[in-house]
Amino acid sequence: MQAPRSRNLADLLREHAERYGSRPAAIGDAETVSYAALAQRAAHVAVALRARGVVRGDRVGVLINNRVEWLEAFFGIAMAGATAVAFSTWSTPEELDWLLQDSAVRMLIALDCFGDNDFAAALRMLVPEAMYGRPGRSSRYPALQDIVMLGAADGFTPYAALRAAPPMPQDQATNPDDDAIIIYTSGSSSRPKSVPLSHRGIIENGFNIGERQGYHPDDRVLLIPPLFWSYGSANAMSATLTHGAALVLQARFEPAEAIDLIERHRCTALYTLPAITSAIVSHPSFRPERTRSLRTGLTIGAPQDIITAATVLGAGEICNVYGQTETYGNCCVTPHDWPLERRAACQGPPLPGVQIRIVDGMTGGELPCGEEGLIEVRGYVMRGYIGGSAAQTTAAIADDGFFRTGDMGRMLPDGSISFSGRVTEMIKKSGINISPAEVEDVLMRHAAVALAGVVGVPDATQGELLAAFVVPKPGATLRADELAAHCRALASRYKVPDFIELRDALPVTVTGKLLRRELKQIAASLRRDRVA
Repeated sequence: MQAPRSRNLADLLREHAERYGSRPAAIGDAETVSYAALAQRAAHVAVALRARGVVRGDRVGVLINNRVEWLEAFFGIAMAGATAVAFSTWSTPEELDWLLQDSAVRMLIALDCFGDNDFAAALRMLVPEAMYGRPGRSSRYPALQDIVMLGAADGFTPYAALRAAPPMPQDQATNPDDDAIIIYTSGSSSRPKSVPLSHRGIIENGFNIGERQGYHPDDRVLLIPPLFWSYGSANAMSATLTHGAALVLQARFEPAEAIDLIERHRCTALYTLPAITSAIVSHPSFRPERTRSLRTGLTIGAPQDIITAATVLGAGEICNVYGQTETYGNCCVTPHDWPLERRAACQGPPLPGVQIRIVDGMTGGELPCGEEGLIEVRGYVMRGYIGGSAAQTTAAIADDGFFRTGDMGRMLPDGSISFSGRVTEMIKKSGINISPAEVEDVLMRHAAVALAGVVGVPDATQGELLAAFVVPKPGATLRADELAAHCRALASRYKVPDFIELRDALPVTVTGKLLRRELKQIAASLRRDRVA
């Protein structure tokens, strides 16, 4: 498909409003919004922001879940020449306090509540001045001038006031290399890192991701992970909208509803994760005919996770991927028309405009094809961390522009990348590096296993031991010794878990991403109990 001509997101939305007009751009809980309507709504938001003093370069926080208003606010901010800052809807009051300080947003557009989080109450506590219409008087957040509330406003500026403003004929000029969004991403540091991504990078890299999936304007793409992740905004949103397709938004992951959305809207693609896929196909309401409209999409995981998404869930052309927020969501994607076995075995070749090298962790020298080392990426890469994490930029980006991912992997003869795991996740047992994903894949090949998570636990003799946590499929009967025998039959001896714990569930985020750090804590506690 021909790429859009626009290189900033405001122009992209207007271009596709002209090209696709009444075709759906986004489908939310209660409404379907066309490209023309989304552009009009964003223009209303833009003029309201400008009227409240927002100018080019200002930052505007967005604390909204997966719903049409997130897109309206994001594109309205772009039309006003400002930068959106994506706030997590999982934020506690303490985390929200830190985000407001670190991001220095001029305005915050927030949802009143989401799940157990009462954001309106938290903001009243953090910014009491806002209740008198004077948030700019806050000494704790000196940049903050206005809080706009979606839902029960109760003294805040209501979101309806943004929609009520007349659309402006001309937006603030935006350079393609200006920051479009700032995304906070967790890593090895105690606080999330602040990652700015440009208009140009989001559009160009996002279009290339959509091309690898085989998108066209008739596609309907179900987005389950949140828009405040790069997987949602820099990836799914951009891949979908650059192709004139429709983004189907699930407000909060629930497997039965995800099945309903696929069936009702005849979704042809989806963004998923291994735990999400497992929850969907294990749900009592799942039947293959309900998801037969699926064709393609994106996921991560071990080979068996890719195969399950393709053959059980039904997205036969689903793509395996590799990337991180700093590389605009993905830097490698397997082409959708590759044979499934090939897509399951690697994360694909670099996207156009991306270079990848594998280097020795000790010397920094580039390694030959087939040798495992550290993955470094150049091309569509953030310009550097900002805010409190700015000091980490020097260590993260080499002098020649390559981003040091902190991941282990190897280059295959066809130029594809095979991802082994995070350096911090690699398990070192008796001097041997073991990728948790490899062991998880072996466990997932057992017919009765729905989900598996593997971590390392300290051991005085061998350095680390393998701890495996397994969730059986509904109605299945499993024993730890049975699983151990299964692993011995399929894997090298050193990859067989030292202990296996059967669980009803694993610690995951609300969108199903495995919380490996929490799993390590559980494993360490169990290990101490067994030793005692």
